[in-house]
Amino acid sequence: MNYQTFQPHLDLQSVVKCYWTLEVPAENNAEKQRIVPDGCIEMAFILGDDIKRFTSGTDFMLQPRAMVLGQTIDPFYIQPVGYVNTFAIRFYPYGFANFINTPVKKLANKETSIAELFGQSTADELEQKINHATDTQQRIGIIETYLLNKLNEKATIDNIVTSTIDTLLATSGSMPINAILKEDLSKRRQLERKFLKHIGISPKQLGKVIRLQTALKLLLNQKTETLTQIAYESEYYDQNHFIKDFKEFTGTTPKDFLADGKLILSSLFYAKD
Repeated sequence: MNYQTFQPHLDLQSVVKCYWTLEVPAENNAEKQRIVPDGCIEMAFILGDDIKRFTSGTDFMLQPRAMVLGQTIDPFYIQPVGYVNTFAIRFYPYGFANFINTPVKKLANKETSIAELFGQSTADELEQKINHATDTQQRIGIIETYLLNKLNEKATIDNIVTSTIDTLLATSGSMPINAILKEDLSKRRQLERKFLKHIGISPKQLGKVIRLQTALKLLLNQKTETLTQIAYESEYYDQNHFIKDFKEFTGTTPKDFLADGKLILSSLFYAKD
């Protein structure tokens, strides 16, 4: 068995974790292999013989030869029917959403052909290039050209904004932008320009606002008794950090906020939201 990984181009490091290849000689009665979820999304090209994916103890389907394996919750079993030769791209959990219009959740727990995601003609052309490439480096060059071109498309850039907002909302604003973009400075500048144009504030500011909303709801609904508890449940670093952000966006302290008659309407909006 020969498994190797390769690092992506610098401009793709925020979305692609690695490329990998796997070669296994054909065996008679090859054993099933249990695949455990790793939190990533894979785009894979089967260059060797077919591979079975079991849907029950005995029932199986043949995996598409050019496919995307979405997020999986439970382990599953595969079994090669002969010689294994696979080239694949491993995306970060938030990375693949930048390249498609289909909601990522629709890809979960199954294989989806790349034709379904990118169109038949594009998929055919990409698959043929990958299949006819002479080595792994050439395949990496082919897929990176495709991915980099996709990243420069307007729809993809807009997807970056959307997926970043979704991540901020899902984490109540606590996910640092650097963590979302893996500190890719060129991507961050692009994202901030799009945010300012379409959202009106920076990604960092939006994250702070969303996190403050979480804290305000706790404060107004009195779900916790102390500012320390509110800071902890809202995932602030500490109470001082919480108070600093609070004053930045409300102009007052949490305690004064509750007693300020000029903030009754704001309090109502947050408490009932």
